[in-house]
Amino acid sequence: MADDASLPEPRSPGERRFLRLGGLSSRLLLLTVLIVVVANVMILPPNLAAYQEQWLLDRLRAAELASRVADAAPNGQVTEHLSQQLLEQAEVVSVAIQADGNRRLVLQAPKLARTPYLIDLRENNPLTSLAGPIQTLLGGGQRMVRVIARPRYVPGEFVEIVAPDAPLRKELLAQLGRLLGIAAFTSLMAGAVVFFSLNYLLVAPMQRITRSMQRFRANPEDPEAHIPPSGRNDEIGVAEAELDRMQADLRAALASRARLAALGEAVAKINHDLRNMLTSAQIASERLAQSGDPKVAQALPRLERALDRAILLASNVLAFGKSEEPAPDKRATPLRPALEAAAEDARLSRQAVRLEIEAPTGAQVDADPEQLHRILVNLFRNAREAIDGVEGRGGVGAIHVSLTQAEGQSLIRLTDDGPGLPERALANLFQPFAGSTRRGGAGLGLAIAKELSQGHGGDLTLVQTSEAGTTFEIRLPGAPEPLLPRRRRPAASEGAAEG
Repeated sequence: MADDASLPEPRSPGERRFLRLGGLSSRLLLLTVLIVVVANVMILPPNLAAYQEQWLLDRLRAAELASRVADAAPNGQVTEHLSQQLLEQAEVVSVAIQADGNRRLVLQAPKLARTPYLIDLRENNPLTSLAGPIQTLLGGGQRMVRVIARPRYVPGEFVEIVAPDAPLRKELLAQLGRLLGIAAFTSLMAGAVVFFSLNYLLVAPMQRITRSMQRFRANPEDPEAHIPPSGRNDEIGVAEAELDRMQADLRAALASRARLAALGEAVAKINHDLRNMLTSAQIASERLAQSGDPKVAQALPRLERALDRAILLASNVLAFGKSEEPAPDKRATPLRPALEAAAEDARLSRQAVRLEIEAPTGAQVDADPEQLHRILVNLFRNAREAIDGVEGRGGVGAIHVSLTQAEGQSLIRLTDDGPGLPERALANLFQPFAGSTRRGGAGLGLAIAKELSQGHGGDLTLVQTSEAGTTFEIRLPGAPEPLLPRRRRPAASEGAAEG
């Protein structure tokens, strides 16, 4: 566990900051406002183009009506004073109409000092329409604009006016100011709505998950570190559910580690006394060896082996409490004797659970003999107990062991005809105190066997399990050559006779 001083201290609920600079909330707000502003800015050119077109059309229609007044005058002629009034009312300086291919100037002011620029409203070119307001705004308001459009109130091919662009530019600036004000208001409103919605739906739950992770890292036992899943069906709900499972698994792992630490302390206290007891038993076995009883002599090797292994196990048992095993003393080890010795210690027999060996004569594996014995005993004992637990079977069954050596590796397969492993045991099969399938079991056998196999540079894996049985595979690096059978030496009498 990391030092608590290096961890950021979790905030209390009253100290939570709604908008933290550099946090997800502030970035979300900035991004939302930026998107809304860009959207409004993109709307400005079409809006200004439409406004300019409508303003020019209004001038054109007013000019058309003024031309009707001029046409109604005697001989189609109007006085200069009346012409000036009509032009001022229409806010133009000249009006011309083309009909039947002839262009006729209806109303005209004095000669212009500068040539006007052209805007043809008969064209339907979007780019030209969007560029029109920009041209007017950047022109300075001291120019004349010539506008051509199709007539509405008078017959003809087109109507043409010339007008100063200063009033148009002034109106465009006013419209631009109104649009910018509306854009700013809508940006703030839309940004606020989007921000608070996303903050409620995404940012707040993520902050809740983040605070839970920080609290859990600082103190896994803190009740505030646990957040119950909200039941959402989206990614946030999945993250909450997975965080809840992860915290539960970590708490279980920490509890298991604490139990292992307690077990190590307990073993450390009894280790000394246990070794003294085993030493006394070893001395007693040596005295029994001197009794001369043939039955005692027959059983004594098995007793001595059991005592030697018990003493060695008592000497190294603290290593398991430290989550370490002694480094294996690997050597070429005959497999068949190792299997038979492990079967004897696991209480296999021909009348109950028998051992079937499929391996070449003299086959060897590269392993620590003592650790290999522990691996095999654990696997054999688990298989025997599984077979014994089947009702109506009478504890009768078989364990088949085969050896395959290829590409510098030895694969030992152990297959029993037991009932198979239950579904609930598969997830934590090799976890101490969690993988036991037997009532009252500690779940250490497979964990120890896997750890010892990995210590050899190999592994222990579950190949398959079903109602027909279970298969485990021990993989060990190395494939030593098999032992050659020793030749039988002839007796001395036979040699003399031949001589």
